[in-house]
Amino acid sequence: MTTQEVKRKLAAIFSADVKGYSRLMGEDEVGTIRTLNAYRELMANLIQQHHGRVVDAPGDNLLAEFASVVDAVECAVQIQKDLKNRNAELPESRRMEFRIGINLGDVIEEEGKIFGDGVNIAARVQGLADGGGICISGSAHEQVENKAAVNFEYLGEHMVKNITRPVRVYRVVMQPGVAHEMDKRLELPEKPSIAVLPFVNMSGDREQEYFSDGITEDLITDLYKISGLFVIARHSVFTYKGKAAKVQEVGRELGVRYVLEGSVRKAGSRLRITAQLVDTLTGGHLWAERYDRDLKDVFALQDEVTQKIVESLAVRLTKREEDRLARKYTDNLEAYDLVLRGLEFYFHFRQEANLQARQIFQKVIDLDPEYALAHARLGWTYLREWSLGWAQSPDSLQRASELAQRAIALDDSLSDGHALLAETYLWEKQHDDAIAEAEKAVILDPNNAERMLDLGNILAYAGRPEEGIGWIKKGMRFNPICPVGYLFMLGHAYFLTEQYAEAIATLSKAVDRQPDFLPSRFTLAFCFLKVGQQEKGLAEIEEIKKLSTSLFPEAWKQLPYRDQTRGELFLDVLRGAGLKI
Repeated sequence: MTTQEVKRKLAAIFSADVKGYSRLMGEDEVGTIRTLNAYRELMANLIQQHHGRVVDAPGDNLLAEFASVVDAVECAVQIQKDLKNRNAELPESRRMEFRIGINLGDVIEEEGKIFGDGVNIAARVQGLADGGGICISGSAHEQVENKAAVNFEYLGEHMVKNITRPVRVYRVVMQPGVAHEMDKRLELPEKPSIAVLPFVNMSGDREQEYFSDGITEDLITDLYKISGLFVIARHSVFTYKGKAAKVQEVGRELGVRYVLEGSVRKAGSRLRITAQLVDTLTGGHLWAERYDRDLKDVFALQDEVTQKIVESLAVRLTKREEDRLARKYTDNLEAYDLVLRGLEFYFHFRQEANLQARQIFQKVIDLDPEYALAHARLGWTYLREWSLGWAQSPDSLQRASELAQRAIALDDSLSDGHALLAETYLWEKQHDDAIAEAEKAVILDPNNAERMLDLGNILAYAGRPEEGIGWIKKGMRFNPICPVGYLFMLGHAYFLTEQYAEAIATLSKAVDRQPDFLPSRFTLAFCFLKVGQQEKGLAEIEEIKKLSTSLFPEAWKQLPYRDQTRGELFLDVLRGAGLKI
């Protein structure tokens, strides 16, 4: 087919597969195929009734397309209801649950088949659904919100395989009377509370997106330092990026009284920033300002915005906070610009992006060897590859430790350096030193949810999981739309306190949100096996085997428990269930 003959169209793509299909086939191949064929026939009939078309059905998968997202979602809901009724007639071990994903995207059609990123995203979103559940992408949600008789739970942004930008994902909540999770009003803190929404890039160039995101990140980082405020974490506020969110809704969803929103226009050596502080209860503006400056004045401009927030909310700064807010990390604009570019890759949480961020942070240090934040950020790339198993060599851990110490030597008031050193101490099993550094980081950035999480996680490994749970939950309040790592660390801490029901509930939610995040699955499998739910534990083991295509990460063979018997028991139980560790 020539380029001219390519047929493109916008479609609602419906992707489904069977949860635990390998297990079902292993136990009863004939019975599984019989059930699969019957369920497929039911699905095909409902797809046709809802004006859709089955495109393909290889193995346990089914791919369909619809002209309408509303039709696709309503069809998916009806399918799951009917399959639930069918499953009720079968023994629990023989029930067949489908996971369904829906995306609105551009596809290429050729001889009745459809291809392209639109299809790939639907398949990845499907993988985030639980058995009997439905997940949809952000593009689909924009079309179906308030048009279908279901609620939606926002699951955050997810990096998915072979897609460069993160995908917003929503879970369909089908049970009658179940409210959207975001509709649960969070109690307002006693302190003035604020969320800084992502500043809009007004430069007319998507390549400048990193700069507007970086300005947002810097403002949040400055506010983290102020003990008289309550500041929502970066991850939660960036879920609103690109969305026309009403400040009243943001206030309700994040549990804050005030929202800062604005825009950035960068053109040559000139910079324009607009900002406005809004009361989420009244919708009224506390102040609004436009700043036109030379790019070289970017740091002074950020200071002005921060100071304006402090004055408007009548927050008293300590002398130490005044000094820290006045301190700048670098005077080198090129180095600063590169750090913002590096952060864009760093926050993608993928191995290749991590390496790109590392290369950029190294260039920053070459430009400005005294840039403490760049040393810390570079160190985090090494720690990430060690802890996530992207590198099998202990050299990565050693390099992270060296960079943390260098960052602290350059700027002892930088929480990033202390937090990084705390994590390296943890993996080196120097637990008291790890706790001390993590506590310093929390004191320096009292609003930083990541620092609370770091401390909670370290306390759990150090034999103080009850305290760890408190810090992790506190971090989750500062980051209400939290990453899956928060759920994993909370579930892990519950496991260490032998609160297995709470651990299983929390880790199951983590697995539903991100099925390929192996730490959650390892810990969930252990908990199932520990409480005697062998079938569920072995099912998790099978999923792990399918997902893990590389060697078992070296870091995970040296789990940093103060009590070494904890780690040995953890690994022994998983080995006994058939994992080659």
